[in-house]
Amino acid sequence: MIKHIILWKLRSEMSASEKQEAAKAIKSGLESLQGQVPGLVDIHVRIDGILDSSNADIMLDSTLLSEEALKGYAVHPAHVAVANGVVRPNTELRTCLDYEI
Repeated sequence: MIKHIILWKLRSEMSASEKQEAAKAIKSGLESLQGQVPGLVDIHVRIDGILDSSNADIMLDSTLLSEEALKGYAVHPAHVAVANGVVRPNTELRTCLDYEI
């Protein structure tokens, strides 16, 4: 099993309300991938309860069956649509950590 963790910083030029709406759209889009992508065991996006001590705005916490499933997730059309349509246009920094569990 593979954990796929992503942290994003929303675009700094966005207003607070724009950031809130973008975060909701990112959460909805990514969590909708559950059941669509082979090998994706679970996917959760954290946008609420972020403390002021944080330097990221959004966290993706997902579990995949294998490295092959992670590679398939990266290019799956549903994931690419969310990434290109909602995530990338609204974020300026991405940090990723993938590891075996």
